Amino acid sequence: MRHTLPVAPQFYVTAPQPCPYVEGRQERKLFTALQGEGCQALNDGLSKQGFRRSQNVLYRPSCADCNACMSARISVADFAPTKSQKRARRRSNRLARRATSPWATEDQYDLFRRYLDGRHADGGMADMDVFEFAAMIEETPIRTRVVEYTDMDSGDLAAVCLTDVFDDGVSMVYSFFDPDRAKDSLGTYIILDHIQIAREAKLPYVYLGYWVPGSPKMGYKAKFSGLELFVGGQWAPMRDPADYSAETHPLKTDPIAEQVAAISLPERKTGRL
Repeated sequence: MRHTLPVAPQFYVTAPQPCPYVEGRQERKLFTALQGEGCQALNDGLSKQGFRRSQNVLYRPSCADCNACMSARISVADFAPTKSQKRARRRSNRLARRATSPWATEDQYDLFRRYLDGRHADGGMADMDVFEFAAMIEETPIRTRVVEYTDMDSGDLAAVCLTDVFDDGVSMVYSFFDPDRAKDSLGTYIILDHIQIAREAKLPYVYLGYWVPGSPKMGYKAKFSGLELFVGGQWAPMRDPADYSAETHPLKTDPIAEQVAAISLPERKTGRL
């Protein structure tokens, strides 16, 4: 007889801190450690329920009176590029893709620093040093790749994406690119190429992280067709972005205990009798 037991991780909540997406608000995260032999299954299962990975932690927004952050993914089968996205793809047709194991390099860090200094000098990662960068890239207990894009003419590293592989898709954990190539729309190109990567691997989804209505930082995600949002415990095709609200209300979110109780955990095999 085969017996199975649920993976039973412990969940915690962070202390409130300034929200990086909506000015004047406080954010709070529900999180759990990603470790042990069942970590890949746990990551796959919780990612389908709106969680994201940061090194060996899985987290999901759990703010007291706001549920504006919605996990977003692209359905590969339903995606069709716009004219501007086709142009972005053509502008970068001299980039060569190379997927490697999650190992940090000096070239990656140099590009990362230039990206932060040029695009996010006042962001939360602005002070990240080379050791913290290496931890971000290398501390992963699951199936992860570093996807590099190199200019075939100059040989220069143009873009990088830290990418997790799920049982149903690929997740763009963090990407960065040459800030001097703004006209090439490299951020758009990286997403387009990950749609192609998922298509080649016969995986149905590309996970993009969170979309926040009204947030300029997140507006680009709504430009991709086939976008789905995790709302009310299920995935649904995105409607008109104007239909979604970032307004606060004291009853916006369920109590933490109810949120945890509603999480579906994977099962693992423990042997036979």
